[in-house]
Amino acid sequence: MLEDVLTNGYELVYKKPSTLTSKPYHYCPGCGHSVVHRLLMEVVEEKGIQETTIGVAPVGCSVFAYDYMDIDMQEAAHGRASAVATGIKRIYPDKYVFSYQGDGDLAAIGTAETIHTVNRGENILVVFINNAIYGMTGGQMAPTTLLEQVTSTTPYGRKHEQMGYPLRITELLAQLPGAYYVSRHAVHTVNAVRKLKKAIEKSFEYQKLNRGTCFIEVVSNCPSGWKMTPLESNKWLEENMFPSYPLGDIKIPKEK
Repeated sequence: MLEDVLTNGYELVYKKPSTLTSKPYHYCPGCGHSVVHRLLMEVVEEKGIQETTIGVAPVGCSVFAYDYMDIDMQEAAHGRASAVATGIKRIYPDKYVFSYQGDGDLAAIGTAETIHTVNRGENILVVFINNAIYGMTGGQMAPTTLLEQVTSTTPYGRKHEQMGYPLRITELLAQLPGAYYVSRHAVHTVNAVRKLKKAIEKSFEYQKLNRGTCFIEVVSNCPSGWKMTPLESNKWLEENMFPSYPLGDIKIPKEK
């Protein structure tokens, strides 16, 4: 934990972790990416594993993660982050390896890579940001877009007859024997942030055991893509996203 420090008579309750670079975030106001970045790097700093952690980020809003995380980072082609992370972990089995991916990347173009990575039980952490939309490229429908949700490619709402149903890929992956720990979280409240940080801490600890893939979904907002203010998007998140993507552990390790 960060130590409490008294500065000019004030108690310092938070400081930027040394594992984040000094480059200002470019993310839209209210976006959850920056909070997840911070939590990942807080855990890396507190565990003292900066020199032994490798992150993989593909195309999408996550592509800029390597500008902010002061660790070894590798960019992957769209959808291929889990495959690249697999190769890195097999070459460097003693490193902590994670991929950082959005829903259009992980659950659309990268569906095959994701499923087979988890099915093999690759010893990595996959961080999955689900905001139900393609945030960077124009607000198109994603695999996780809700029924009746309006996007730039579903102006009248998503219809299951034409576009199918929202893909709850996290529940799907939890059924695979290679999945060791699967959990779903959010970053819209202080309590939710704390729970996500604990899940990240567990996942890095589990990676030492070499018993399978850890998968954390973060249900987040996209104020720009949803055409809402940050406050409106958080309310919409609670009222619409959470009923379809309920928070909590989906698969926890069995005691051995």
